[in-house]
Amino acid sequence: MADINRTIAPPSKDIAEMDIVQAKEHKLSNGIPLYYVNAGTQDLVKIEFIFPAGLRSQTSALVASVTSSMLNEGTGKRSAVQIAEALDYYGAFFETGVDYDHASVSLYTLNKHLATTLPVVEEVLKDSIFPQQELNTLLQNKRQTFYVENQKVSHVARRRFSELIFGEKHPYGTALKENDFDALKQPSLVDFYKNFYHGGASKIVVAGKVDEATIKLLDKHFGGNDWKGKAAVSLPALPAVSASPGTHLVKKDDALQSAIRMGKVMFSKTHPDYQKMQVLNTIFGGYFGSRLMSNIREDKGYTYGIGSGVASLKEAGYFFISTEVGVDVCAKAVEEIYKEMKMLREKLVPEEELNTVRSYMLGGFLRSIDGPFALADKFKAIMEYGLGYDYYDRFLETIKTVTAKELRDLANKYLQEEGMTELVVGKK
Repeated sequence: MADINRTIAPPSKDIAEMDIVQAKEHKLSNGIPLYYVNAGTQDLVKIEFIFPAGLRSQTSALVASVTSSMLNEGTGKRSAVQIAEALDYYGAFFETGVDYDHASVSLYTLNKHLATTLPVVEEVLKDSIFPQQELNTLLQNKRQTFYVENQKVSHVARRRFSELIFGEKHPYGTALKENDFDALKQPSLVDFYKNFYHGGASKIVVAGKVDEATIKLLDKHFGGNDWKGKAAVSLPALPAVSASPGTHLVKKDDALQSAIRMGKVMFSKTHPDYQKMQVLNTIFGGYFGSRLMSNIREDKGYTYGIGSGVASLKEAGYFFISTEVGVDVCAKAVEEIYKEMKMLREKLVPEEELNTVRSYMLGGFLRSIDGPFALADKFKAIMEYGLGYDYYDRFLETIKTVTAKELRDLANKYLQEEGMTELVVGKK
């Protein structure tokens, strides 16, 4: 066997096209939309129920997250222990999640056990009772976590940054306060559950080995009129603008590190500049070989890690830069961040660097469609915005064809120091 010269990179291969297995749509008997991705080789399935029950929908703090956390803490027929045992016995996994815009309930199970495990999820979605004792325990644990997290500059920076860019009264900017734990009452959870966790507000996404029997089982348990509910609650549009640009400091005299958060309100993935902004962000701070990492970590040694991102939400989006550095180099790190922004505004990205980022992003996209669950995530990422699969065709084309001049123009449009919110938690 010939020796491999590891000083020479292996030849790269262009990715001509990518074949994405697309989700198909079906309606349950009561009209609830069901989308399914039939893919993969393993005889298992993930069933995800999606509701407009995110932080955006709550009228008081903690309601959305605690409702989500307590869904499996007891129903009219089973305790939390009985629910867990009923699923664990068959190797099934139950998961809930909540973000700014949505909440989800997921079941992972072998197909042969779906007929036994799905009724347990049906109970949780139709008859969760939110027991007071379990609520008290959960709030006690969350309060303790709140106290611990508030000692960390990274956590304080993340929370305060959202307040600064969106405003404390905007749902995306509302931060948890200590008195919120005492204000939360069990009836608020019940009301939120009734308003948002019902068929009239739900979508179902199924991935894995999906056949006619899978769909019939879902229709049996969720296609009746007992769960149809009223129409989804209509929420007013909430346009967002950067609420507090400029510099901000949350001083912590005992801090050994300072957390830096910088950024501004931008746009969601429906905006025509979003895809090109993804390329620009990758160059700037979106991967390990980015300019921020090369400068502030590798060259200057100010941090273990630094990154930037472009986040898309239903009502808005935002650009952010995040790092933690020693307090003695905080001001220098901020200076270098702005210096890298300025270079993108003034100089064209070299073709070699741009080609490296193209290859990285195309490879990342390939990894992101590997397997049925990943394919379902790709579908959800466009479904939520009313986009079609042609969005990904355009994205791949953008990666391959965006020019250095277009990226420089984009940097001049969006990466100006004016309008940026700069936050330091610790010392500067």
